[in-house]
Amino acid sequence: MTYIAKPKLRHPAIPKNKLGFTHRDYEGSVSTLCAGCGHDSISSAIVQACFELAIEPHRVAKLSGIGCSSKTPDYFLGQSHGFNAVHGRMPSVLTGANLANRDLIYMGVSGDGDSASIGLGQFVHCIRRGVNMVYITENNGVYGLTKGQFSATADKGSKSKAGGTNMDSPLDLVSMALMVGATLVGRSFSGDKTQMVPLIMAAIQHPGPAFIDIVSPCVAFNNHAGSTKAYEFVRAHNEAVNRLDIMEPREAITVEYAPGTTEEVALHDGSVLKLAKLREDYDPYDRIAAMTYLQSRAAAGELVTGLIYMDRDASDMHVNLNTVEQPLNRLSSAELCPGSQGLEAFNAAHR
Repeated sequence: MTYIAKPKLRHPAIPKNKLGFTHRDYEGSVSTLCAGCGHDSISSAIVQACFELAIEPHRVAKLSGIGCSSKTPDYFLGQSHGFNAVHGRMPSVLTGANLANRDLIYMGVSGDGDSASIGLGQFVHCIRRGVNMVYITENNGVYGLTKGQFSATADKGSKSKAGGTNMDSPLDLVSMALMVGATLVGRSFSGDKTQMVPLIMAAIQHPGPAFIDIVSPCVAFNNHAGSTKAYEFVRAHNEAVNRLDIMEPREAITVEYAPGTTEEVALHDGSVLKLAKLREDYDPYDRIAAMTYLQSRAAAGELVTGLIYMDRDASDMHVNLNTVEQPLNRLSSAELCPGSQGLEAFNAAHR
């Protein structure tokens, strides 16, 4: 792989966040993806989200599998930890890393081929175990690296660039994530950075499995008339359930609000996600209603975007397993192997 470094020169008046970092400190190498690829817009949104949250880059661990989407971690957070796993196996690597060191912010970047086909089982189990992570799929409905075959998320009836029609039913990763226990679920469109950035910010701060599906048209193989993952199709069929913004940390506020007004959703670290309620019947805290709403809108040919569901009382895998607060990779041999007396005491406690 050719590595193209960005120039290190920067204007002295370039904006900095409260830690003194600039956008350049959150960028990676120069992208080698096709010009206009939606994946680059997602990378830009991740950079913006981390810059606004003033995250120290070295606190982030970014992991990926195989595919165009899995190349993108090279294009953001160049000073963070990174691991490129084999096809479909990113979730298990991320789970193991999280168990070893809970202090890092884990970001898994995958694609519809990587997560919905060979990695489907890994995707499901990683979420149901409650791993504290941001899981982003860059969903274009095709295998871009192998010339545009339909992926498992391609809609039935969608046309390929070569003229073929997909006759298989699609997998909806958003519905699947809701069903298996994701505690923050969202969907966005790579052409809508205003929506993507606050969603990613909310996911980073959420203490549990946060999943975001981002429709990202493949400009080479899936951005033409007849494709349901094309820019024009998504713009024409997108239904945003809320308008999103992140507010500065503040005390949680409980409010009653009417359609057309806003609601402040308190995240667990004290920051607030601001929602503009567009319809009276939509509730982002009701998992069953969210699943029903997704299916009803899909039947009407609409793509629901925004914050679809969030659990106010989310917990993660470490809480479920009752692990020690200190990262496992920092425990000494004496702590890991307490000796025969410690083993006997442990066994006695379970008799």
